[in-house]
Amino acid sequence: MEQGSAREGVRPAYTPGAFSRAPADGRMPEARVPEQARGEQAGAERAGGRPADGEQARGEHTHSEPPAPRVVQRHSVRGQILDALRAALVDGELVPGQVYSAPALGARFGVSATPVREAMQRLAVEGAVEVVPNRGFRVSERGPRELAELAEVRALIEVPVMMGLARTVPAHRWCGLRPLAEATVTAAAVGDRAAYAESDRAFHRAVLMLSGNEQLVAVADELHRRSQWPLVSGPAIRRADLLADASEHTALLDALVSQDLAVVQALVREHFAGADR
Repeated sequence: MEQGSAREGVRPAYTPGAFSRAPADGRMPEARVPEQARGEQAGAERAGGRPADGEQARGEHTHSEPPAPRVVQRHSVRGQILDALRAALVDGELVPGQVYSAPALGARFGVSATPVREAMQRLAVEGAVEVVPNRGFRVSERGPRELAELAEVRALIEVPVMMGLARTVPAHRWCGLRPLAEATVTAAAVGDRAAYAESDRAFHRAVLMLSGNEQLVAVADELHRRSQWPLVSGPAIRRADLLADASEHTALLDALVSQDLAVVQALVREHFAGADR
């Protein structure tokens, strides 16, 4: 059910197919590179003292525009690369069991291996990939049982919270979430799995934030993200499946606005029952 976040930084432009199923040596065909990421890395190089082509070095007397700290620029690039890798992971472009090297990925993004390696290290902490010494990073392989277990844990956390909110949150607060629910429908309509994953998590996060419990929101969001990673094998996610899932968001909002608790409970339980598909 769950395919899809306040955003972590600015999501770079990602086009399905930018990654392909690379051979074991980690080489990959040309990927579309976020222009902003390339520009920021170039800015970082200039900040380090190397002028860009055709750019005249500034004299020491110029102090009106101090260069941005290198670490800030690099972090920004890493954030964009991380978002792009997450989108590729959800889309299945980063294949479970396949090993990808940071230098090869960096070459395709037009950046050094460092921000790619940092982004991959973050994905390793999240459990999306595992480090393969002297080779790179292997995309984690998951089976249906893990997906079902994640859905069960998410239901234990989110269902009682949503039912409590259904009894206490006024209708106008639920109406404010309508654009988030509609965003999932828009992404589903064009079959954009990565966009759906983001919008799905954004909707659930916004609902849970009404509880005022930031720790609960963080834990639930991390479980939700992990539930979106592709299985080792299984049927491809169809546009019709995404649309069916997205329609449950809008139906749930309608029930919450009218405070129809019986319908809310039925929809929420069905929502998570389908999360292990």
